[in-house]
Amino acid sequence: QVQLVESGGGLVQPGESLRLSCAASGSIFSINSMGWYRQAPGKERELVASVSSGNRTKYADSTKGRFTISRDNAKNTVYLQMNSLKPEDTAVYYCNVNYIGNRGNWASSWGQGTQVTVSS
Repeated sequence: QVQLVESGGGLVQPGESLRLSCAASGSIFSINSMGWYRQAPGKERELVASVSSGNRTKYADSTKGRFTISRDNAKNTVYLQMNSLKPEDTAVYYCNVNYIGNRGNWASSWGQGTQVTVSS
Protein backbone atom coordinates (compact mmCIF):
# COMPACT_ATOMS: atom_id res chain seq x y z
CA GLN A 1 0.00 0.00 0.00
CA VAL A 2 1.40 3.35 -1.09
CA GLN A 3 -0.02 6.71 -0.19
CA LEU A 4 0.52 9.96 -2.05
CA VAL A 5 -0.09 13.26 -0.28
CA GLU A 6 -0.36 16.33 -2.47
CA SER A 7 -0.21 19.96 -1.42
CA GLY A 8 0.24 23.42 -2.84
CA GLY A 9 -2.83 24.06 -4.95
CA GLY A 10 -4.89 27.20 -4.71
CA LEU A 11 -6.29 30.29 -6.38
CA VAL A 12 -3.90 32.68 -8.08
CA GLN A 13 -4.05 35.47 -10.62
CA PRO A 14 -2.67 35.15 -14.15
CA GLY A 15 1.11 35.52 -14.20
CA GLU A 16 1.57 34.30 -10.65
CA SER A 17 3.27 31.13 -9.45
CA LEU A 18 2.45 28.02 -7.46
CA ARG A 19 4.48 25.07 -6.28
CA LEU A 20 2.90 21.64 -5.94
CA SER A 21 4.37 18.87 -3.81
CA CYS A 22 3.61 15.17 -3.67
CA ALA A 23 5.12 12.89 -1.04
CA ALA A 24 4.97 9.10 -1.38
CA SER A 25 5.04 6.75 1.57
CA GLY A 26 4.38 3.09 2.26
CA SER A 27 5.65 -0.18 0.86
CA ILE A 28 8.11 1.23 -1.66
CA PHE A 29 11.34 -0.49 -2.65
CA SER A 30 12.24 2.00 -5.35
CA ILE A 31 10.53 4.67 -7.40
CA ASN A 32 10.81 4.75 -11.15
CA SER A 33 9.03 7.68 -12.74
CA MET A 34 7.08 10.45 -11.03
CA GLY A 35 4.74 12.83 -12.74
CA TRP A 36 1.94 15.34 -12.69
CA TYR A 37 -1.26 15.15 -14.69
CA ARG A 38 -4.20 17.51 -14.82
CA GLN A 39 -7.84 17.34 -15.70
CA ALA A 40 -9.98 20.35 -16.51
CA PRO A 41 -13.80 20.19 -16.47
CA GLY A 42 -15.08 18.39 -19.55
CA LYS A 43 -11.62 17.37 -20.67
CA GLU A 44 -9.52 14.22 -20.45
CA ARG A 45 -6.67 13.86 -18.00
CA GLU A 46 -3.41 14.92 -19.61
CA LEU A 47 0.27 14.67 -18.76
CA VAL A 48 1.75 17.93 -17.48
CA ALA A 49 5.29 16.78 -16.72
CA SER A 50 7.22 13.70 -15.67
CA VAL A 51 10.67 12.87 -14.36
CA SER A 52 12.39 9.50 -14.60
CA SER A 53 14.61 7.83 -12.05
CA GLY A 54 17.54 9.19 -14.05
CA ASN A 55 16.13 12.72 -13.86
CA ARG A 56 15.08 12.80 -17.49
CA THR A 57 12.15 15.20 -17.76
CA LYS A 58 9.25 15.44 -20.16
CA TYR A 59 6.76 18.30 -20.50
CA ALA A 60 3.54 18.98 -22.28
CA ASP A 61 4.04 21.55 -25.03
CA SER A 62 1.69 23.95 -23.26
CA THR A 63 3.87 24.00 -20.11
CA LYS A 64 7.38 24.04 -21.55
CA GLY A 65 9.36 27.02 -20.33
CA ARG A 66 6.86 27.82 -17.57
CA PHE A 67 6.73 24.67 -15.43
CA THR A 68 9.61 22.79 -13.85
CA ILE A 69 9.38 19.29 -12.39
CA SER A 70 11.90 18.00 -9.88
CA ARG A 71 12.24 15.17 -7.40
CA ASP A 72 13.88 14.55 -4.05
CA ASN A 73 14.66 10.84 -3.88
CA ALA A 74 15.59 10.97 -0.20
CA LYS A 75 12.10 12.22 0.58
CA ASN A 76 10.23 10.28 -2.14
CA THR A 77 8.80 13.62 -3.17
CA VAL A 78 8.09 15.22 -6.51
CA TYR A 79 7.57 18.94 -7.06
CA LEU A 80 6.01 21.02 -9.79
CA GLN A 81 7.02 24.68 -9.93
CA MET A 82 4.47 26.52 -12.02
CA ASN A 83 5.33 30.04 -13.18
CA SER A 84 3.51 32.50 -15.43
CA LEU A 85 0.24 30.72 -14.81
CA LYS A 86 -2.58 31.19 -17.29
CA PRO A 87 -6.34 30.72 -16.93
CA GLU A 88 -6.07 27.66 -19.18
CA ASP A 89 -3.88 26.01 -16.53
CA THR A 90 -6.94 25.78 -14.29
CA ALA A 91 -7.55 22.12 -13.48
CA VAL A 92 -7.29 19.46 -10.83
CA TYR A 93 -3.67 18.35 -10.70
CA TYR A 94 -2.86 14.72 -9.88
CA CYS A 95 0.43 13.22 -8.82
CA ASN A 96 1.41 9.83 -10.25
CA VAL A 97 4.20 7.56 -9.04
CA ASN A 98 5.38 4.34 -10.70
CA TYR A 99 7.34 2.16 -8.30
CA ILE A 100 8.52 -1.26 -7.25
CA GLY A 101 6.92 -2.43 -4.03
CA ASN A 102 8.66 -4.27 -1.23
CA ARG A 103 7.37 -7.55 -2.68
CA GLY A 104 9.01 -6.86 -6.01
CA ASN A 105 5.77 -5.87 -7.70
CA TRP A 106 5.57 -3.06 -10.23
CA ALA A 107 2.71 -0.69 -9.43
CA SER A 108 1.37 2.80 -9.98
CA SER A 109 -0.37 5.11 -7.53
CA TRP A 110 -2.32 8.34 -7.90
CA GLY A 111 -2.76 11.22 -5.53
CA GLN A 112 -6.15 12.55 -4.51
CA GLY A 113 -5.80 15.65 -6.65
CA THR A 114 -5.31 19.31 -5.81
CA GLN A 115 -7.23 22.18 -7.38
CA VAL A 116 -5.35 24.92 -9.21
CA THR A 117 -7.42 27.90 -10.28
CA VAL A 118 -5.99 30.79 -12.25
CA SER A 119 -8.36 33.70 -12.44
CA SER A 120 -8.38 37.47 -12.18
